[in-house]
Amino acid sequence: MKKILFFVLIFSAVKFSAQNKQVLYDFAELPQTLLLNPGAETNYKFHFGLPLMSGLSIDLGSSGAVLTDVFAYDNINVDDKISTLLNNLTTTDFVKFNSQIEVLNGGFRTDTKTYISFGFYNEIDAISYYPKDFFILFTEGNNPHLNKSFSASQLLYKLDVLGVIHAGVSKKINDKLTAGGRFKIYSSALNIESSNNTGTFTTVLGTDNIYKHYFSNININARSSGLFNEDEVIEDSDTYVNNIFFGGNLGIGFDFGATYHINQQLEFSGSVLDLGFINHKKNIKNTTAKGNFIFEGVEFQYDPNNPINYWGQIDSNFRKQLPTAENQESYISWRPVKLNASLKYSFGEIRSKICYDNTYKDFYTDAIGVQLYSIFRLLSPQLALTGFYQKSITHKIHTKVTYTIDDFSYANIGAGLSAQFGKVNLYGMLDNILEYRNLSSANSISLQVGFNVIFN
Repeated sequence: MKKILFFVLIFSAVKFSAQNKQVLYDFAELPQTLLLNPGAETNYKFHFGLPLMSGLSIDLGSSGAVLTDVFAYDNINVDDKISTLLNNLTTTDFVKFNSQIEVLNGGFRTDTKTYISFGFYNEIDAISYYPKDFFILFTEGNNPHLNKSFSASQLLYKLDVLGVIHAGVSKKINDKLTAGGRFKIYSSALNIESSNNTGTFTTVLGTDNIYKHYFSNININARSSGLFNEDEVIEDSDTYVNNIFFGGNLGIGFDFGATYHINQQLEFSGSVLDLGFINHKKNIKNTTAKGNFIFEGVEFQYDPNNPINYWGQIDSNFRKQLPTAENQESYISWRPVKLNASLKYSFGEIRSKICYDNTYKDFYTDAIGVQLYSIFRLLSPQLALTGFYQKSITHKIHTKVTYTIDDFSYANIGAGLSAQFGKVNLYGMLDNILEYRNLSSANSISLQVGFNVIFN
């Protein structure tokens, strides 16, 4: 039962992810594409999103494991399933959570070449790599794994809860090139992270006792801001909400992007997002453990006239040789940088649409292309490659279908629809559609919806 509860916690606590929005990227000139590429083209006068409803994305995902690996009805013993799962997991497998909710989103045109956009959104971003050695030690103990070194370097995690206020500009340089940038102010409500840990725990057969345990070259750090106030965990949810709005742990960031027409039908676009950091200096609590410790059990000697506090001696030796310390030192946390690059070829029927300056712009009804996405994480960059097909059914209704290869799947099919009714724009997108047949065996599922009011 303990093992089952442990894995329920692992699978249920951190399974959300919404970083790679491949369906939304460069799709139908939606205002939200400016958050993925500040150099995207715009052909409207101004826009605003419905508060708290202009952009909402949810994505379920887990690399290396799904619920049915442990809980499928297949007459296999649960302990055997867990052992098989642990053997199949690698230290590069991970779970992550990312969500964004647009609180405010708007934009307006200053002249025929320049479009200003601005807004505020809340983001939750977390990642934890599977600490395989810790899992094995927790579920099986050290007795079956004599002489195995359990590594502390596998302890890699980071959680950010923050608010982001931003303003950007997209400028048409000439008929071929549009470039843009975005400035961001981050306000962190919560940060928890640990990385660059070293050290091992090893159990061998002892000489004076059955086993001998080695804690070697231990150097573990855990940093947090916004979680504690004078050693007490902050339980008031209003405190976290308030800290999203300039709560004291502030930072800055930048986005850059561009769209370039190689010729009338071939187009390249790319962007770099979240080049920035947060300086954490309020409600800090950092914990470190550093040193070496060797333990070979206790040789009890009974003396009723002079009792010995054996456990006190062990605890004292452990604290001396492997001391744990806490501090409130400020620290800097870097945002995960994201890269997008896309090549699109347009074809099909040529149509005309009216633009912001009352002129007409020709466009093709169909397009195919490829997009590369990368995000820099604690262990290594994570990549995704997407092929896509776009179809404009009418001037107001646009569709997009994607096929993505990433860390979760080699057959991720997504689809998006954008429709405009008068001034009101509605868009919706689904990712990994094939997995909806059995959600319990899905590695990732995503949903994106939003409402905008757009004036052409």
